[in-house]
Amino acid sequence: MPDVTAAQVLTLLRQGNLAAAAHLAQTHQLPLSQARVHLAQRDPSTAMALLEPLRQQAEAKGWADERLKVMVLQAIALHMNGDKDQAVQLLCDALALAAPGGLIRLFVDEGPLMAQLLSEAEAIGMMPDYTGKLLAVLEADAQKREHTSSLPPPAQPLIEPLSPRELEVLHLMAAGLSNQEMCERLFLALSTVKGHNRNIFGKLQVQRRTEAVARARELRLL
Repeated sequence: MPDVTAAQVLTLLRQGNLAAAAHLAQTHQLPLSQARVHLAQRDPSTAMALLEPLRQQAEAKGWADERLKVMVLQAIALHMNGDKDQAVQLLCDALALAAPGGLIRLFVDEGPLMAQLLSEAEAIGMMPDYTGKLLAVLEADAQKREHTSSLPPPAQPLIEPLSPRELEVLHLMAAGLSNQEMCERLFLALSTVKGHNRNIFGKLQVQRRTEAVARARELRLL
């Protein structure tokens, strides 16, 4: 389920866990997610090298949604690379394609980098109603994250942090996958998955899956 895994990568990036995000994107061979990781690492050149063939493929096969996703990330990469005029123009092209469907999360999920780019598009009068709406949602998301980050830390932080692979198993556990389904998803032996489960339970000081997921959410690992 690539969409689920891509969402997990996005969550890890928002949490600042670049290593786990990179591992997950690489393991599941998700080029868009890999590009996001490179952008989070401030490496726009590598991101653009991944994105260009994806855009060509999407255009050749008529995958409109996929093409839009690529264009949004390309605009961010160009902006980060210093090509601001080209970035704003590409963003405006993406906005024009997305506007009929009223797409919001496509842009908002990219966070502060997209907010800066949208502000520049708004400043030159490009689709002010649409850009204004997107910026309002981005601002609301930013305030929510700020409130969350200002909350006191958990009373019992982990003495030994979860490894990137254990975090990956934990996310699949939270998604409700069985051990066998994890084996198939991660290309691991059943005994290896069970070993990861034991490690997760031990580090989180729990005895079953439901407790592990609840504890992970309490610690903001999910």
